[in-house]
This record gives sequence, structure tokens and C-alpha cells, in this order.
Amino acid sequence: MEDFGQASLRALHLLVTGDRALWNIVGVSFSVSVRAILVAAPLALVLAFLLAYTRFPARLPITTVLQSLQSVPTVVVGLLVYMLLTRRGVLGDLHLLFTQSAMVIGQIVIAFLFMVPMAHGVLAGADRRAWETARTLGAPPWRAMWTVMGELRFGLLAVTIAAFARIVTEVGTSIMVGGNIENFTRNIPTAIALQTSKGEFAQGIALGLVLLLLALVLNVFLGILQGRGEMR
Repeated sequence: MEDFGQASLRALHLLVTGDRALWNIVGVSFSVSVRAILVAAPLALVLAFLLAYTRFPARLPITTVLQSLQSVPTVVVGLLVYMLLTRRGVLGDLHLLFTQSAMVIGQIVIAFLFMVPMAHGVLAGADRRAWETARTLGAPPWRAMWTVMGELRFGLLAVTIAAFARIVTEVGTSIMVGGNIENFTRNIPTAIALQTSKGEFAQGIALGLVLLLLALVLNVFLGILQGRGEMR
């Protein structure tokens, strides 16, 4: 077993030399998570808006259930998606189990459940004058909704970034429905888990550094956007 210093040096070597296996894992992670957030974010934001700005009988029960599911363990989501996609499941005929598509489905569910309560909090706590003004001026509901989201774009973008960070680092669903297949469904979290179990830390450290760099880039990006918003 390598010590921390040796493993860290090997990790840096893997990163700077463009190790093909390592960067393939990074590519799978980003491909799956970007596709998932592009599907989940619009659906979650619209539902959050409806829960915050409209009144219908089931609004409070739906809000309560979604808030309860916000922190559901990803392995539970993985179990449910696995049951849907397995040969005897409702979607078994699609033969998606142990594919990247299955991982995308699982991450869509996780991102959606995470985003709706957080976006609802941003929208419900905001000043409603933007909505009321837009409606008073004759804007249709969808355009008024777009106006409100534009006013709250930094808060909603922060929610979206937090959701992306959650799904790109989750391991439970990915390993259950993706299967951790080399060069196909192995992503950063499942690769780190595998390498750690084998006592080989270099690739795990390198992948961990990639995640840390991602977190830094996303936070800097959000900070720049917020700074520009405050200067206006």
C-alpha cells in the first residue's frame, strides 16, 4: 500500500500526463451529470414556481412531501430506479439497466428532489412585486414567471450549481444502476470507491482533486455573476 506522499505524487503525474483511463472516468461523470441537470433543472424550477406562486388544493401536501424527500439517501433512489429498469420492472423492456442512460435517470430524480424545495424557498421568500407588476401590465403567466426567475437568477443559479455538485459526487445510484463498468459507466465517485477498496489511492486522489477544482470553478463563476449583479 502506498503512503499519502507517494500516492499524491502519482496522482499529480496521472493528471498532468493526461492519463487516458483517468480522463475517461472524468468524461463519463461530466457527461452523465450535465445531461441530468439539463433535464432536471427546468422541471424543478417550474414546479417550485407553481408551488410558490399559485394556489391549488394539493399544494401544501406536495410541498411537504418534496421537502421530506430532499435529503433521501441516493442509494434509496438507486434502488427505486433499479426496480423500474430491471427486466421485470415497468421500464424493463427498454434495457437501460447498467447504461449511462440509467445513471442519467437516477441523477435526474436526485437533482429534482434536491432542487424543488430549495428553489421553492428562494421563490417564496422573494418580493412578489415583480410578479404582480408583470401581471398588471398584461404579461401572460409564463412571461411573468420568466420575469420573476430573471429577478432571482442568482439564487436559482446557486440552487442549480448545488444540485449539480450533489449529483456529480453521488455514488449510491450510479453504482446500483450503472454497474461501475470500466470505460462505460465508471464515474468519479464509483472509481474512487473502487480504487480505495483495492488500496490504490493515486487515481482516487487525482479524481478527488478534479472534484475540488470543479467546486472551486463553480464557486468562482457564481461569485463573478453575483458581483456583476450587485454592480448594476
